[in-house]
Amino acid sequence: MEELGKAVLRFNNGNLLKGYLKEFSPNMSELTFHEAGTEKIIKVDVDELKAIFFVKSFEGDRGHKEKKSYGISRAKGHRVFIKFNDGESLIGFLEGDVPWNRGFFLSKHNKEIKGFILFPVDLDSNNIKVFVIASSVKDVTVVP
Repeated sequence: MEELGKAVLRFNNGNLLKGYLKEFSPNMSELTFHEAGTEKIIKVDVDELKAIFFVKSFEGDRGHKEKKSYGISRAKGHRVFIKFNDGESLIGFLEGDVPWNRGFFLSKHNKEIKGFILFPVDLDSNNIKVFVIASSVKDVTVVP
């Protein structure tokens, strides 16, 4: 089976795994993950995750100061500010709809929708896109 590319799994408990997804669908409840640098194939329950970061490299660029504003970036969807349950935040462009029942205010999220794709505003970021797990989100603000 062909691997999709580099991904970093961020867990709700703060742990992370670097490696390759064997396949991906936004509605999957379990992922098959090939850990980088080992031959280990790991099954991961999506509900244990905070987000899946699809990355350019595993090392990133520690010297890069990520842009945290929309500036003149070309819109790829709704502009959103995401705040996670652990206090971390991300800004970017939401692909598709917000997986909550009542517009932009968080209510009980639709359990059939595991999460959503967020594209970073900083094109020079190491992140290509992020699959945000809906249950790990505390707040979403849609920026007009």
